[in-house]
Amino acid sequence: MDSKGPALYAAGSSADMSRSEEESLVDGPLISADALHSAIRREFQAIPTPCHAGVLSLLHVVYVVLSVCVAVLCVLELGQQEVCMNILGNVQGDSVIVFGKVCVWVLVLLFTGCVQHHHSQARSKGYLRFYRQMQGVKHLPLTVHSAGNVLLLVVLAARLSQAVQTYMLLSILAVELLVALPCLLYYTVQVMRFNRERPAPDVSQEEHSHNYSITSLPTETGFREGSSLEEVVEKQADLIEYLKQHNILLSKRLLNLTAQH
Repeated sequence: MDSKGPALYAAGSSADMSRSEEESLVDGPLISADALHSAIRREFQAIPTPCHAGVLSLLHVVYVVLSVCVAVLCVLELGQQEVCMNILGNVQGDSVIVFGKVCVWVLVLLFTGCVQHHHSQARSKGYLRFYRQMQGVKHLPLTVHSAGNVLLLVVLAARLSQAVQTYMLLSILAVELLVALPCLLYYTVQVMRFNRERPAPDVSQEEHSHNYSITSLPTETGFREGSSLEEVVEKQADLIEYLKQHNILLSKRLLNLTAQH
C-alpha cells in the first residue's frame, strides 16, 4: 500500500503538470486574424503570364505584318522579284506564310500550357473564383488559331487561283488577329489587376465578409439550390487543397512565433 502511494502521487503530479502546460498553451496569446491575413498576403505569388501574353501579342502582330508584306511583294508579284528571291530563296511566299502560321500556333500552344500551369497553382492556393473567371479567356487564343488552321487547310485544299488563295489567307490571318489580340489584352489586364490587388484566397474573403457583415452569405461549401453536383464537388476539392496549404502556412507562423518567444 505504501509503495503504491508515491507512484500514484507521481502519476498525479505528472498529469497535473501536463494539464497545466496544455492550459498555458490554450491560455496563451492567440494569433490575430490581421496577422494571419498579412502573412497570407506576404505568401501571395503573382502570376507571371502577363509578360508572356505581351510577347505573344507582339509576335503575332509582327507575323501578320510580315505576312502581308510577303503576300503583296512576293506572292502577288507587286514588288521587286529580285528582293524576294534574295530573301526567301527558292521557297515560295505562300509556303513561308504557312510555315510562319505553324510557328505562331506552336507558340500559342506553349503559352496556353504555361497559363494553365500557373492558374492551376493559383487554384490550389484557394483562388477558385479567379480560376473560373479566366477559364474561357485563357483557352480562346488557342481555339481561334486552331480554327484558323482548319480554314487554312480548307483554302489550300480547294486549289483556288493564286490571287484568291492569297486574299483568303490574308483574311484568315486578319480575323485571327482581330479576335485573339483583344483576348490577350483582356487577359493581360485581368491578371495584372489580380497581381496588383494581391487578394486573399476565396475562403478567407468569405470568412472576413461573414465576420464583419451581417447580411453576408455563408461560404459555399455545401449543396445549394440551383448548383450542380459537379460544381459542389469541385468547390469542396479546392477547399480541401487550400486548407492543406493554409495549415502549412499556420504551422510556419506558429514555429516563427515560438522561436521569437
